[in-house]
Amino acid sequence: MQDVTIYTSRLCGFCMRAKALLESKSIPFKEISVDGKPELRQHMTQLAGSRTVPQIWVGGVHVGGCQELYALDAKGQLDGLLHNTAG
Repeated sequence: MQDVTIYTSRLCGFCMRAKALLESKSIPFKEISVDGKPELRQHMTQLAGSRTVPQIWVGGVHVGGCQELYALDAKGQLDGLLHNTAG
C-alpha cells in the first residue's frame, strides 16, 4: 500500500473529514500539522501549489484536498491509487 501524507490544521473541518474518510477505510496516514509552523506551511505550499489545508499525497501523487480525496473515492479510484505499486 502506498504511503499517505496529509498536511492539516487543528481546527480545519475539511481536514477532519479527510482523516475520517481515511480512517473509515482503515488507511494509515502520516499527519503533519502546520499549526503555528509558518516554515512548514510554506514548504507544503511549495509542494502543493496551494496554501489551504488539507493537502494530501498518496505515494508521490498529490491528490489535492478533501474534496478531491472524496471525489477519487466516489469514482472508485482511491483504492487503485493506494495499491498502485508503480508509484
